[in-house]
Amino acid sequence: MEPLDPNTARAWLVTALAEARAGLAEGGIPIGAALYGADGGLLGRGRNRRVQDGDPATHAETAAFRAAGRQRSYRGTTMVTTLSPCWYCSGLVRQFGISRVVVGDAVTFQGGHDWLAAHGVEIVLLDDPGCVALMRAFVAERPELWNEDIGE
Repeated sequence: MEPLDPNTARAWLVTALAEARAGLAEGGIPIGAALYGADGGLLGRGRNRRVQDGDPATHAETAAFRAAGRQRSYRGTTMVTTLSPCWYCSGLVRQFGISRVVVGDAVTFQGGHDWLAAHGVEIVLLDDPGCVALMRAFVAERPELWNEDIGE
């Protein structure tokens, strides 16, 4: 698999960031994700809906994964997420062989992306100012909800 062009990574992040903003507008946690196929086509997109659905398992990455539907293989796919994936979502990436993860923000939260990299998953860290600002504002305004989301 060829390294991901930085312009493509940023373009794909726009989709995930739109999901994060939609989640915030719904009263939820502003984390969004999108799963792209090896051919660059969008397979699925989603947002953290733990609050909206009362479902602790509906993280952004799992929502995007579910929206993609059943695939014969996930090799060559790219998970794009506005925030470094937690251990739960990192496990999903490993379990299904997703080849690459684009991370919009690894400043606010250091999830499992180093572990993924150590296991052969290509990690593209963008530290996008828009993603960082969105999460920092949310953490400052709703620390109790943030702490619940990260298991604190």
